[in-house]
Amino acid sequence: MPTPRPLAYLFDLDGVFYNDTRPIPGGADVIARLRAGALSDSPPGSRGRSAKGVPFRFVTNTTSKGRVSLAAKLQGFGISAEPREIFCPAVAAAAFLREKQASGVFFTTADTRAEFDDVREDVTQPDYVVLGDLGDDWTYAKLNQVLRYLLNGAQLIALGMSRYWRADDGPRLDVGPIASAFSYATGIAPIVLGKPARDFFLLALRDLHVDPVHCTMVGDDIVTDIGGAQSAGMQTILVRTGKFRPEDLEGAIKPDVIVDSIADLI
Repeated sequence: MPTPRPLAYLFDLDGVFYNDTRPIPGGADVIARLRAGALSDSPPGSRGRSAKGVPFRFVTNTTSKGRVSLAAKLQGFGISAEPREIFCPAVAAAAFLREKQASGVFFTTADTRAEFDDVREDVTQPDYVVLGDLGDDWTYAKLNQVLRYLLNGAQLIALGMSRYWRADDGPRLDVGPIASAFSYATGIAPIVLGKPARDFFLLALRDLHVDPVHCTMVGDDIVTDIGGAQSAGMQTILVRTGKFRPEDLEGAIKPDVIVDSIADLI
């Protein structure tokens, strides 16, 4: 018998719906059908389906943009999206710091920094250093400043552990390698508030009010998307777009389904 469609979906963004500034065909159709309730086998009135369609969330490790900017980017590609439907590491980190009533210093873009507006900043002796993707804005002075904060007792929060992302001009390093360098230098592992952390996926699932076994993660990264979602008990779909490479299928992580692109969900 064919496997029933899930009651809910989580979607990665970069590499699934677009590659940097170029949309991947099919994404707008998939989201439109989800909103119409057309990608689920659950009956009307069930927990997984309502008059508003099949529930879903976008879960991304992107830290160069905040939720408002990410939603606007999707809308620019014709994809229906709202900021509240986007889960990104900055949202999880801000909630973490608020709950602990802790201070932070933020190595992020200005756009992402806006997600921390209600968090206390301390550039002298912070409780936590929040590390995002600064891209070309990283300098040795900034790297050394992070190191000094950490050696002075601050803890490191990594906004995800993605290894790299695919820009228009080719692969670019993401947060993971930078955070790993500080872990190597200090001997202390970072607190990861983003993919592939299990709790990050569970946070999105809690917002959807669905159990992991009833939700499927769609992504292009075998480690952060597929491995992370499986650690949370979810089913997974790997797309052959974005950063996908055939060698990804030779490792220990095995996706439940492999498709050419997001368009194949239709």
